[in-house]
Amino acid sequence: MDAVTPKGPQTADTHSHLVRPDSMEWQKTRFPGCEAKTLLFDHKTGLMTALMRFAPGAVLPDHEHVNIEQTYVLEGSLVDKEGPAKGIECKAGEFIWREEGSRHVAWCPQGGLMLAIFQVPNKFFEADGRVIDAAGQDWDETWGHTRKG
Repeated sequence: MDAVTPKGPQTADTHSHLVRPDSMEWQKTRFPGCEAKTLLFDHKTGLMTALMRFAPGAVLPDHEHVNIEQTYVLEGSLVDKEGPAKGIECKAGEFIWREEGSRHVAWCPQGGLMLAIFQVPNKFFEADGRVIDAAGQDWDETWGHTRKG
């Protein structure tokens, strides 16, 4: 696996990789009020596990889960603002997973902290018609290879 995870004294060759989120800095994302600590990221497949922190009122704009997404809410809540599940709220201590192809707008009315696991990066739909990943890169050019069997 070509995975990136913070290195530390507790890495045992290629078997166990201890990550200490408390010693990591929060990284701003391109979405206002949303920060992340990436715990695991595989550049080849797009597999990612991250702690996500949202300020009160932060919105994750129109996006599609290309494969299954899993989220465990540690603090606050995550609400579907738009989409087929509009109004569904996942509160602290609850777990939500979304099927391949699900599309919505998510927000955190009171803010939130969650552990999120993505099998493949989300597709974000821009007003100008572009489909990009969370980093702002063209989704097909960057991640299209993950859809080929």
